[in-house]
Amino acid sequence: MPNPPLRRTPVPLFGLVLTILALALPARLAADLIWTPQGGWRVEGGALSGLTGNDGRNAVELMNKARTAEEHGSNGSALGTYEKVAKKYPNSVYAPEALYRAAKLRLARKQYLKAFEDYQSVTIRYPNTKRFNEIIGEQYRIASALLDGARNRTWGWLPGFRNREKALEYFEIILATAPYSDYAPLALMNIARGHQKLRQTEEAIDALDRMINNYPQSLLAPDAYLKLAQAHASLVEGPYYDQGSTKEAVTYFEDFMILFPSDTNIASAATGLDKMKVVLAESKMKIGDFYFYRRNNFKAAKVFYNEAITAYPDSTVAKRAKLRLADVENKAAGKPVAPESGKKKRFWLF
Repeated sequence: MPNPPLRRTPVPLFGLVLTILALALPARLAADLIWTPQGGWRVEGGALSGLTGNDGRNAVELMNKARTAEEHGSNGSALGTYEKVAKKYPNSVYAPEALYRAAKLRLARKQYLKAFEDYQSVTIRYPNTKRFNEIIGEQYRIASALLDGARNRTWGWLPGFRNREKALEYFEIILATAPYSDYAPLALMNIARGHQKLRQTEEAIDALDRMINNYPQSLLAPDAYLKLAQAHASLVEGPYYDQGSTKEAVTYFEDFMILFPSDTNIASAATGLDKMKVVLAESKMKIGDFYFYRRNNFKAAKVFYNEAITAYPDSTVAKRAKLRLADVENKAAGKPVAPESGKKKRFWLF
């Protein structure tokens, strides 16, 4: 028997419409909005605006009204109308442009917080926007201004308090939104700078550590290494205290000098390294003196005097340690030695 003819399943009208819209969607997404004083806004390079009928007409009318107000200096009116478009027609091609222009107007009024939020709404809701890099740049400038002490203005005229904590939050948002952009390492360096301004050294160290680990090829890497060493050095309280920060500072100063030997800051790093190695060697001396003069534990004293020599062989501390080793040998043999010089110190290490 012959095969029965194939029957075509009728495509419902609704499904056909969805198919047409799906095919047209790339064109709509690729569309550009063009504005001219004579013709107003028009969609160019795409098939659809995302709206039809009255919604389409109303959206265009609002966009034209907002841009006309903007051109005539009525920024408050323009701002409200742009944000109305973004809220009422979020799925249209007009929404990202409306949010973008609202953010620019807010920034001109020094409403930094709301400007940043409007820019962020564009990057989150419309990540394929051609303005992505431009917007990240604007957000970076807002965060930098706040970090440097700019005051947000409520209603566009009333200055508020300085808000460096908000700047740090914004830099973290930029980092999360655009981790592969040129602004990411800059954001981390500014996060570190901000925490140092706020005397939050541990947090600054964390930001610098993320910088050198995540962006080792960045042009900012040398500066990050040096600042990381200096940040650890700032936590050093002297030879009588724990030397964890001293050792970290030594490591990063040495890394900087090895990795970037021709850097213009090499002399500064060498000076910092010298100071840290002196503190480290001196701490070994203090512990050795404790065992030698307070406990008569010659074996322990020799261990720490030798560690002082190893920590910084060419230093004056090493020369003192060698002399002290001779004293240990003499005292162990029953020979007289010079008493401990200077005031008795309180040993916080024990």
